[in-house]
Amino acid sequence: MIKVGIVDDHAIVRAGLKQFFAEQVDLRVIGEAASGREAIDLVRNEPMDVLVMDLSMPGQSGMDALGMIRAKAPDVGVLILSGYPEEHYATNLIRQGASGFLNKECDPEEIVKAIRTIAMGKRYISASVAELLAQQLGKGEDVLPHEQLSEREFQVFLKLAKGETASDIAEELSLSVKTVSTYRTRLMEKMNLHTNSDLTYYALKNKLID
Repeated sequence: MIKVGIVDDHAIVRAGLKQFFAEQVDLRVIGEAASGREAIDLVRNEPMDVLVMDLSMPGQSGMDALGMIRAKAPDVGVLILSGYPEEHYATNLIRQGASGFLNKECDPEEIVKAIRTIAMGKRYISASVAELLAQQLGKGEDVLPHEQLSEREFQVFLKLAKGETASDIAEELSLSVKTVSTYRTRLMEKMNLHTNSDLTYYALKNKLID
């Protein structure tokens, strides 16, 4: 029996997934959460094989939670199920330790297939994500500015782009304000941008935020 956790801030999405998974003889939903912070508590308190997690949630997002989940429960597979298209996040998240990435527009059967693959200790790479990874390998140095950022820099970049203050970000990511400012300086240099407005424009243009 594959033990599955569900993380999404929309109760109707959680209910739909739960109902669909209940129809599968080998899947059992052992818990659910509505935010990244709750997801961390869930993996800490409930033994599971695969966590199916959304990215965009209020407060601590799935991206924020991913690193912490990897640290707290390295054996749990994490399948990101997001409304964002693969090309914007998939390769970044796979590099950061996600076991797989699917867009919410995918066929429900593919979610089950991904869970079964991840439960065996493998990564689930869809055909479209495999193509993206191959393109990135082929591009060499020719990558987009945000693709050069470290995991933490990317987190800080997205939060600044959404208009969050350094003190807000520091509190959410358990960092000092000084450390957040250091990340900001570093990511600005890497992306060759100068103001928070530049960051917001870049993120909107590249569909990294809504």
